[in-house]
Amino acid sequence: MGANHSHKTPVFDENEDVNFDHFQILRAIGKGSFGKVCIVQKRDTKKMYAMKYMNKQKCIERDEVRNVFRELQVMQGLEHPFLVNLWYSFQDEEDMFMVVDLLLGGDLRYHLQQNVHFKEETVKLYICELALALYYLQCCHIIHRDIKPDNILLDEHGHVHITDFNIATVLGDSEKATSMAGTKPYMAPEVFQSFIDGGPGYSYPVDWWSLGVTAYELLRGWRPYDIHSSTAVDDIINMFRGERVHYSSTWSKGMVSLLRRLLAKDPECRLSSMADIQNLPYLADVNWDAVLEKGTPPGFVPNKGRLNCDPTFELEEMILESKPLHKKKKRLAKSKSRDGNKEACPLPAHLQQCLETVREEFIIFNREKLRKQAPGVQEASTESRPASPAPTKMEEGHNNNTVQPSEETAVDNS
Repeated sequence: MGANHSHKTPVFDENEDVNFDHFQILRAIGKGSFGKVCIVQKRDTKKMYAMKYMNKQKCIERDEVRNVFRELQVMQGLEHPFLVNLWYSFQDEEDMFMVVDLLLGGDLRYHLQQNVHFKEETVKLYICELALALYYLQCCHIIHRDIKPDNILLDEHGHVHITDFNIATVLGDSEKATSMAGTKPYMAPEVFQSFIDGGPGYSYPVDWWSLGVTAYELLRGWRPYDIHSSTAVDDIINMFRGERVHYSSTWSKGMVSLLRRLLAKDPECRLSSMADIQNLPYLADVNWDAVLEKGTPPGFVPNKGRLNCDPTFELEEMILESKPLHKKKKRLAKSKSRDGNKEACPLPAHLQQCLETVREEFIIFNREKLRKQAPGVQEASTESRPASPAPTKMEEGHNNNTVQPSEETAVDNS
């Protein structure tokens, strides 16, 4: 799939915007809710990244453009050791691109499907690392709203990183979110309740509930409640009211207590801050500075001899994809040569207008250039508070509170 290798390192103009030509495509590794992901190498620095690309026309047809813009707007203001950080964003005639940290350890869903047994000490460290990330997001006024094994990637050493901010929302100081967003088995009771009775809405504790569900699933192999994408909201509400969560007798009392408090149905009683977490006797032995600096070795290290993802992504890209990424340059060149051809079929006026709007409003980002302009910025935030100013309030129409539930509820495939 990759292009021909060249031993000569290309030189790009420092003032030139980063674009598709600056990267060598190596292989496809994944498929998200509305985009595909491949491994790339930046031609001048030789650094490796993951590149997510989203077809503009498909995004318009599926009404997903604002989700892409929302994710870009959120991610450009974030940088943390336990997030998948954005490095570049750019566009061409066909696609929108996001270049992010490359994490080759696979996501936690993949490892669950490979029947990996996660030991309690491993899950304990995951909870600590993810708690630091959630606290950082909270300081930035962000609710992720889709914390689940699928959206937690491991690096080569086994540390966790949160990805996929396409349904994240930014809250004002006293604001609450109200729309039903997330993946049903990981969504907190107050999200469903707000949808059913138009209650007061919900806030940051929903992410900590999702963390509790995820930790339980990693330890046990299944979730605390038998909820699926097809489960009716009324049935889910009744489950929360009538069913009790069963905790394994093999888990320590400290872990059970931690999970109970993460899975508290009342958000007022739920663990949902670093102060809450750090005051637990079970976590009294944690060196939080070492955790933040990735100085505490995880108990599970992904296999370095394999890619830790489904190999069919590569085959799909090469065989089934009608516009494969590695043939983009030739395809665009042919397209430009046909522009003068009167027989070429023009796009419908509405679609053409939408494409032009996307082109004009797309957010171009270059973290590398920002660092050169502001020397002294560290490679990764080593503080649990925000490393950069909190993102501003979403523009009107881009805040998730204005999106209808059917448009933003992620689908669970289980």
